[in-house]
Amino acid sequence: MIRALIFDLDSCLAAADEVGGHLFEPAFQAIRAANHGSVAEARLQAAFKDCWRFPFDHIADQYGFSPAMRAAGFAAFKQIEVHQAMQGYGDLHELAQLPAELFLVTSGFRRLQKSKVKALGIAHLFTAVHIDAIDEGKGSGKFPIFKKILREHGFRPDEVVVVGDNPDSEIAAGNRLGLVTIQTLRPGVSPSSAVTHRIHTLAELKRLLPA
Repeated sequence: MIRALIFDLDSCLAAADEVGGHLFEPAFQAIRAANHGSVAEARLQAAFKDCWRFPFDHIADQYGFSPAMRAAGFAAFKQIEVHQAMQGYGDLHELAQLPAELFLVTSGFRRLQKSKVKALGIAHLFTAVHIDAIDEGKGSGKFPIFKKILREHGFRPDEVVVVGDNPDSEIAAGNRLGLVTIQTLRPGVSPSSAVTHRIHTLAELKRLLPA
């Protein structure tokens, strides 16, 4: 039987850009000011677009940000947080109906991710909320967090399901540990073949959970 489900946050429970494009603008301005021609404008715009779906350290590496751009981005992003209420996707009520312990594991800047969880008002639904904070040294990734959850709670791999959108993050970590992996095909998410199942809404979860 399934005893636990581990959820991602962004593009799984809530759209990363739900709070509006203005939220990241201070960081984008700081990065642009530190650019000094290192990254072409078109490439910079593409990087900013990807910031809504991928951790900033990954973006800085992928798009070849200079050390100054990287430092400016980290300094600015560390200060950003959500102050208004968030709704998330329209199916979050389904979480309370799932017959297992729930865990939330999200990567990003601690203040920002913590403020999102608070703005959504969902912390009480989870046995534990873990933030892989990239601003507290290089983020260790979700694999060691998943492994810790299994060890501390006595779960076997076949008793745990990972639910998320990113095949290179939570899905990859779940696959490494032999967990059932379910990809949420929220708007803008490309289907991956490296998953056990794919869903569009959380309402589909119950029928996929092995008894």
